[in-house]
Amino acid sequence: MSHARPLSPLPSAELIRRHDGNGPRYTSYPTAMQFTPAHGAAEHAAAAQRSAAAIGAPLSLYVHVPFCESPCFYCGCNRIITRDHALGDAYVERVIREAALQAALLPGRPSVEQLHFGGGTPTFLSIAQLQRLLDGLDAHFQLARNASREYSIEIDPRSITPATLAELARLGFNRASFGIQDFDAAVQDAVNRRQTYAEVAALIEAARAAGFESLSADLIYGLPKQTLAGFARTLDQVIALRPDRISTYAYAHVPDRFKAQRQIRIDELPDGETRLALLNLSIERLLAAGYQYIGMDHFALPQDELARALRDGSLHRNFQGYATRAGLDLIGLGVSAISSIGDSYGQNARSLADWNAAIDAGRLAIDRGLLLTAEDRLRRDVVAALMCEGRLRFADIEAVHGIDFRSHFVAELARFDAMAADGLVVIDRSGITVTPTGRYLLRAIAMPFDAYLSPAATAVAAPAVATARYSRLI
Repeated sequence: MSHARPLSPLPSAELIRRHDGNGPRYTSYPTAMQFTPAHGAAEHAAAAQRSAAAIGAPLSLYVHVPFCESPCFYCGCNRIITRDHALGDAYVERVIREAALQAALLPGRPSVEQLHFGGGTPTFLSIAQLQRLLDGLDAHFQLARNASREYSIEIDPRSITPATLAELARLGFNRASFGIQDFDAAVQDAVNRRQTYAEVAALIEAARAAGFESLSADLIYGLPKQTLAGFARTLDQVIALRPDRISTYAYAHVPDRFKAQRQIRIDELPDGETRLALLNLSIERLLAAGYQYIGMDHFALPQDELARALRDGSLHRNFQGYATRAGLDLIGLGVSAISSIGDSYGQNARSLADWNAAIDAGRLAIDRGLLLTAEDRLRRDVVAALMCEGRLRFADIEAVHGIDFRSHFVAELARFDAMAADGLVVIDRSGITVTPTGRYLLRAIAMPFDAYLSPAATAVAAPAVATARYSRLI
């Protein structure tokens, strides 16, 4: 069966330059930049008791495991570098106690239809530790056993063997994401992450043999010493492995925020033109190989659940990126984990010491968050429609929020003239439609509706002065 398909029109380098800048990734709206200490554990508890889960709806759980044995220099995640695996025992016990605190806010044992372990390196925990953690979660929530559950875990290929994947499947995981980034040895040396194609291929084969239903591969473009020729080889190798999903993230170099990035030599980073070429190369190769473009940096095979969600309108974004199962309340467990409950967000303490202290004191570790206003909820729905559906229907928003869209968003709509002229969107009386070319610039298209960004800070208005609080759009 051929996987060839027509290619979507790619934005030109000049078009990307006109609309590039810095901006949010919109894994939430409002973004975590707007979280405040005024919304803490008490406010989170009140929101949980008003939530859909409080009346018996199923849940999504996220568990953050912060430990890594060695630093990857590009990483911007909340992680702790250690080789002391005994730390996992105390961490597991505290996560279980935190689960008890969260579950006490809800009646009964809500069913968990979606579970994601992220990090850090989740497989820093041993199989025995993971088993104990899952048993603890099941004691306070109800872990789903049905075939439709979505239980995923992030994999550092250096941290496991093929036999480990069979054990993870036995524990109930049916989806896995493999951090590859780049197979080029020079790039791997520059970012302190050596792993070979053969090692990853053996793990993916083992995951399939163990019964994993969906496998993902994560790549990063813009890393030090990356070249078009080298990244083309990586893309060919990853395509040959045929993961169900592929993500191609743009490396964001912010060494003032992430200490490990100070090990990266700035003169070894690709320049702007090369970054654009790496992005275009990724898109062209993946589309030609039969992957469907989901949005931003996500691609999936047409039969994958993510691609089906795009087609049937159930795609959404959460703090892990594009996801299925829209509408589930999300409870985050572990240091720095974020919960999304009803119309509120709550983030746990970002330092391990502070999180430990809260759990040891028998209280929730949430130390900042946000309760959405009516205007936040309105704009969240607008941003979500653009980011996930690529189509904003004015009537749909008006029916839910009781506004006249064109009157409410006069200033925002005026700022779409340049994007419409450049063929990124089509605007008519019924709404805004993102074109195939515009889907590569979704963040820029959503930004005019972000009330927390001044017009001068958005890429659409003035790329040169876009706020540096966020990563580059491309």
